[in-house]
Amino acid sequence: MQELATTVDPLAEIAGRTAEEVLLELKSDVSGLSSEEALARLAQWGPNAVRTHKAEVWPVLGRQLRSPILILLIVTAGVSLFLGDAVNSIVIGVILFVSVGLGFSNEFRAERASEALHSRVAHGTIVVRDGMPRQVPVTEIVPGDVVHLVLGAVVPADIRLLSGEDLLCDESILTGESLPVPKNPDPVPATAGEEGLPSCVLMGTVIHSGSGTGVVVATGARAEFGRIAMELGERQPQTEFQLGLKRFSFLLLQVALVLTMLIFVANLVLQRPLIESLLFSLAIAVGITPQLLPAVVSTSLATGTRELARRKVLVKRLVCIEDLGDMDMLVTDKTGTLTEGRVSYTGAVPTGPRTEADAVYVLGLLATEADYAQGALGAAGDNPLDRALWEAPEASAFEAGRYERLDVIPFDHERRMTSALVRGTDGSRRLVTKGAPEDVLGHCIGIPPGAQDLLDEQFKAGSRVVAVAVRELPDASAIEPGDEKNLTLAGFLVFLDRPKNSARQSLEQLAALQISVKIATGDNAKVAEKVCADLGLKSGRTLVGSEIDQLSDVELAAAAREAGIFARVSPEQKARVIRQLRQSGRAVGFLGDGVNDALALHHADIGISVDSAVDVAKDAADVVLLDKDLGVLAEGVMEGRRIFANTIKYVLMGTSSNFGNMFSAATASVVLSFLPMLPGQILLNNLLYDTGQLAIPSDRVDKEQLIAPSHWNIGFIRRFMALFGPISSLFDFATFALMLFVFQAVPGEFRAGWFIESIATQTLIIFAVRTHRVPFLRSRPSAGLISASLAVVAVGIFLPLSPLASVLGFDPLPVPFFLALLGMIVIYLVFVEIAKQWFFTRAGQLPPGERRRTPEHHIHRHAARFSSPVPVVLPARQRRPRSAA
Repeated sequence: MQELATTVDPLAEIAGRTAEEVLLELKSDVSGLSSEEALARLAQWGPNAVRTHKAEVWPVLGRQLRSPILILLIVTAGVSLFLGDAVNSIVIGVILFVSVGLGFSNEFRAERASEALHSRVAHGTIVVRDGMPRQVPVTEIVPGDVVHLVLGAVVPADIRLLSGEDLLCDESILTGESLPVPKNPDPVPATAGEEGLPSCVLMGTVIHSGSGTGVVVATGARAEFGRIAMELGERQPQTEFQLGLKRFSFLLLQVALVLTMLIFVANLVLQRPLIESLLFSLAIAVGITPQLLPAVVSTSLATGTRELARRKVLVKRLVCIEDLGDMDMLVTDKTGTLTEGRVSYTGAVPTGPRTEADAVYVLGLLATEADYAQGALGAAGDNPLDRALWEAPEASAFEAGRYERLDVIPFDHERRMTSALVRGTDGSRRLVTKGAPEDVLGHCIGIPPGAQDLLDEQFKAGSRVVAVAVRELPDASAIEPGDEKNLTLAGFLVFLDRPKNSARQSLEQLAALQISVKIATGDNAKVAEKVCADLGLKSGRTLVGSEIDQLSDVELAAAAREAGIFARVSPEQKARVIRQLRQSGRAVGFLGDGVNDALALHHADIGISVDSAVDVAKDAADVVLLDKDLGVLAEGVMEGRRIFANTIKYVLMGTSSNFGNMFSAATASVVLSFLPMLPGQILLNNLLYDTGQLAIPSDRVDKEQLIAPSHWNIGFIRRFMALFGPISSLFDFATFALMLFVFQAVPGEFRAGWFIESIATQTLIIFAVRTHRVPFLRSRPSAGLISASLAVVAVGIFLPLSPLASVLGFDPLPVPFFLALLGMIVIYLVFVEIAKQWFFTRAGQLPPGERRRTPEHHIHRHAARFSSPVPVVLPARQRRPRSAA
């Protein structure tokens, strides 16, 4: 192994050296490293990672125990045990152990699902190993590797450029600047600073245009992006969904703390034992706080991942499911989504009287990038129009031996043309240019009068059209873009991509989900408008690329909101449109599968690609569809929204009956001469309640809860709590009166009766709050939720009657109590249903659409691709490798 020194020069100094000097210092060259040397350096420097996706036992367990209330309860139970109250302390300890174990097992299972998800998704990059380009996982590149950089690629490490062609890099993820930065391999002064190093490209940034090669100088946490990502923390970014959970938990924690302090002080004033009062107060706090909420969310996400996979939707990270459900706008190319994606050549239209259709077709073949001289007539690369030309029946008559290609200028999104210098058997040399009609015509002279009418006729019919033009260059041996002038128009090549049969239904599905669909295409505006009209999609205003360039960001943001079609747009223009739509507050998804879509995929809130896409597009996407069908995407969106809806069910339960019961216990502890429930009984009640709710993630969701993105609104939850909490307490107080004045219950009977009533009401209320409809009659819950809820109620009734009753502090109950209890539960549920209908029919009660993205969101999103199954640490001192001098 070639040793590298442990100290390095700052990136600014490396940028000031020549490419040859940097290669020499890194013990590398333009032919890259050997496989053996790369493995040795990987062992020395570690993986190129800033995240770890390995499921770890201790962090998950730590999250179960990090509640200060829970820790204080454990300590207090220990003190109680030391003071001689062994039975109550052991009961509390066992219940806490089971509760923590339940949360741990479910959350750890979800972590394992996330680990499997990460392991299945591999982000790769092209490096030169053993003198040959090959694709390797980004986590396995090392200092000294020579990397190929292409349009739309995420830069895999801090890299010193060796070569570059028209290279621009989007560094907004590091600098916040939206304009791309020009890059070239020329050395720069060391005083330039890391924000202005044109000879380097930094990890996590995106190749905006052009291509190049470079040598890796820093990986993982030693790279600038890696350092920032590591400082932001190992955990995934908090989405609006997760931030809402956090705000809700904080709200309940505030309520719990205030209630706990009041109960504790009141019980001390009533001269009750200190430890008993503290245990009771803390048990109330634990009962209010949603202990299993993280487990419910994790289980929902893991279940959602499996369900999405079954529906042919693969997500790269669990939080992508939430982003998918949040989407309310989709920008997509029309090819393969609205159309069949099978482009066929239909004919040639000559524009001059002395030009035949067959001649125009042959000129089109000559201007493709296929190597027809070698007989590879079908090798038309990734250009579907070129491929359609070669697959046409007329291609069989093409005589490749009659032509010799001398030079070619490939297609790019600035010129939107391909040109070839061709020599015929008679020695003539011609420049043949093929491309977008608007651009080709702009380089032509002497355009026939009827050419534009012929073109418009084809566009109105929905055909895709390519213009072909020629110019005699008798003395040329090479060509450059400047030669594409003074061309003579030969004619048009006509192609057809028919609308997809299922597209209209898919668009209706998305519309039903309140997702507006916009089209971004490189095609002519009239072609896109014709496809939209055929499918019944209201497109509104059409913006073309040239118009977009004339608009400021503010003007574009306003125009993009009104436009439904963005035609003749370049990759940069697509990305700019996406940025402005996001700035207007929409949750924007982008669906693309080509190299020219990669930039937009990076800039969208949720990037979506397909399994048949080019590698750079799949690498940039958050979600991969196994079938390029908008209907599949609609099902994925519904799954994301279903998860949110089911989580809200748990939250609404916690703010209604559960909160009401804990408030009732607090009030009764002050009024009664004894505790209404022992601390262990409260915790057991909470454990049974939480266990039953683990079936919520698999519950059905009503259609109306899926028609629009839902967002957290603490004000809405607070209003729900203010109405349904007191209703629950009202029936608790009725139970107290029943036990005291009708059955003259002693403390053990009172506790048993209220234990059964509280577990029944707070569990069965799920059937009311899970839907805005009438339960069971118009909205049927899942069999799993019905079974779990009834099982919890059955266990709750059984425990006070079981042999464990005396250990738990319960006394037997008379049979008439159960008849009275049944009547009270029925009245309670009817009362809740009436209140629910009133609550949800009031104007303004439903949560408004609101979404937020933290500035770190895209840093975390890019950091996810640099994930390793081994722990990653931030080096104590940031250092980059250099050779021992």
